[in-house]
Amino acid sequence: MNPRWQKLLKEYVEALAVALILALVIRSFVVQAFKIPSESMVETLLVGDHLLVSKFAYGVKLPFTDKTLVKTGDPERGDVIVFEYPENRDLDYIKRIIGIPGDVIELKNNVLYRNGQKVDEPYKRVEANMVPGTKSTYGPITVPEGQYFVMGDNRDHSQDSRYWGFVPREYIRGKAWVIYWSWAGITDIRWNRVGNIIH
Repeated sequence: MNPRWQKLLKEYVEALAVALILALVIRSFVVQAFKIPSESMVETLLVGDHLLVSKFAYGVKLPFTDKTLVKTGDPERGDVIVFEYPENRDLDYIKRIIGIPGDVIELKNNVLYRNGQKVDEPYKRVEANMVPGTKSTYGPITVPEGQYFVMGDNRDHSQDSRYWGFVPREYIRGKAWVIYWSWAGITDIRWNRVGNIIH
């Protein structure tokens, strides 16, 4: 092979290797892309929203493990988080934290009470006609140490902690941060959602 071409090929291979390593580092420690596949977080998040999740919000984890190297914060009530589904850790779910360790959570006719106090939930969506099988009344239940109680904003269309229990802290991948793309289809791009910070 011509030495000039050999040098050029080597430079391309090195550049590609550096790019792959950087992508892996960024995905492992900083941000990860996530696509909304279901209606469980409507109106906050719509099917077809693409968002970035801050993996740095709660700590830096050793890649491919649950071990936290550096703790940077604690998950808080109201945070929208991406986490490994406790019943199948190969699946990622997205929900809102309703209860942190020590909180007593109770739902009465779709009204949330935390530690005996009614909680104002401007993000919550409840259907006029309740979906059969929906748990509109639940608890009271105390959130254990190291665990979190999560629910979808679209209460009648969300499989969440009411059905399968708590989310262990080490299963949390990160905090939902910003919508970078949103569409319902090729001809329906939702430009007004692009750049929205997730609350």
